[in-house]
Amino acid sequence: MSRPHHHVRARPDLPQRVGPEASALVVGGGIAGVTAALVLAERGVKVELLEAAPHLGGRLGTWDRRLADGSEVVVEHGYHGFFRQYYTLRDILRRLDPDLGFLRDVGGYPIASRPSVGWEPEDFTALPRTPLLNLVALVLRSPSFKLGELRHVNADEALAMLHYDPVRTYAEHDHRSAAELLDSLGFSDRGRAMLFEVFAHSFFNVEQRYSAAEFLAMCHFYFTANPEGLGMDATTEDYRTSLWEPFTRLLEKHGATVSTGTRAVAVRPDGAHGWAVDVEGEPARHARHLVVTTDVPATRDLVAASPELVAAAPGLARRIAALPSGEPYVVARLFCEGDVDPARAVFTGVTREEVLDSVALFHRLEGGSARWAAESGPGRRSVIELHSYACPSGTPTDDLVAAMRTELAALWPETADLRVIDVEAHRYTNAPGFDPGYHLVRPGVLTDARGLRLAGDWVASDVPSALMERAAVTAVTAANDVLREEGVGPEPMRSIRPRGILAGRRP
Repeated sequence: MSRPHHHVRARPDLPQRVGPEASALVVGGGIAGVTAALVLAERGVKVELLEAAPHLGGRLGTWDRRLADGSEVVVEHGYHGFFRQYYTLRDILRRLDPDLGFLRDVGGYPIASRPSVGWEPEDFTALPRTPLLNLVALVLRSPSFKLGELRHVNADEALAMLHYDPVRTYAEHDHRSAAELLDSLGFSDRGRAMLFEVFAHSFFNVEQRYSAAEFLAMCHFYFTANPEGLGMDATTEDYRTSLWEPFTRLLEKHGATVSTGTRAVAVRPDGAHGWAVDVEGEPARHARHLVVTTDVPATRDLVAASPELVAAAPGLARRIAALPSGEPYVVARLFCEGDVDPARAVFTGVTREEVLDSVALFHRLEGGSARWAAESGPGRRSVIELHSYACPSGTPTDDLVAAMRTELAALWPETADLRVIDVEAHRYTNAPGFDPGYHLVRPGVLTDARGLRLAGDWVASDVPSALMERAAVTAVTAANDVLREEGVGPEPMRSIRPRGILAGRRP
């Protein structure tokens, strides 16, 4: 089995604490913002974390909700899988509990389609954890890959997954879409649907708008170079209880200031002092260093409202203004009378439906939902969350939720008999886009505005990562650059191997 790659090693030969004048502002209180703030605060940097929402969390945020039956529940933005190769994120989470006791194994990760399609569900989690052997085992085991059909696969295109290189792959493949790549592979319709279509949608992009190079990078990160398998974990309680309240206490313990309900409206260079952040209805904040960790729409808006930043770094401003967004997505949590078949997986990926992309059974996953469901006795209630990762942009949210419920009933017929007590449904447009051809101008952590760093799941990084792990990786990278400038040692960072297993054998 492969071991994690040490992307950044500790430097015990350097000081570990900054001087008394070091200060930083972190804008955005999701995973990236909390990670950057915590790493800096641990080293003695005077940090203030500014979050516009009344709570931390970003796309893992939570809020209170009174249901139609009078119950008070905590509702989350949506299900997130904590994959085991998320080494950087997990190292940050270990600050809360070294044993990660607030995470639990979700179990299998089946991909399913409605019975009329005629495909049995497949689960890709119980494979060898050694790269290349996992691919061989998948081909031999999966009914989606019949040996006779594999003769028609374009070997050069398929091997691009194993030849992944963070420079060459983007140079050769970023100009075309994932749809073009998948068309050229020549896999069977079932193989394409079960593995690749589900995979592409999981990043809130449709194949026609998703860079082939980015798709290959994700294949490398999640499968072909992943020594942990596709197993994933989820928090045992809601994110507020498991993550954000403990992180707030930890940040404050290290001397950081956590300011929620504090909206940054502009950023600007502040001469010799570093940076200023103008705050809605409050005095401006000032610090030597600035880390912006907001999502794509919020970052575009913040930069557009910051004329002094635009004047100081016009190239960066143009690149941020052109940032692509991912597709709209919908999360619907159904509070139901009745339950689904006990054999159903806690999390299921769905293929070949127009809207529905995944189903999560929260009453079997998360403590608050389990307690609500148990109030009427075992099997009497359920909490089912439906996701549409890349939904039609012009369709009303209520219509999309209705369509997902109809498709769920076709997938799991017993759900047609459930009575829905209440629905918490939201449509979001804050996922990043990875359009073909954009990689060369995608902003990275370091910018041409001295003292300003970027972090988030949309920021370019040479460390293999995606989603929550990309947010944590770029945040640690940003914090390390601050620490470098302050003359202290970096935060260590591990990753999967940066290149594909066959990358060195290319002509």
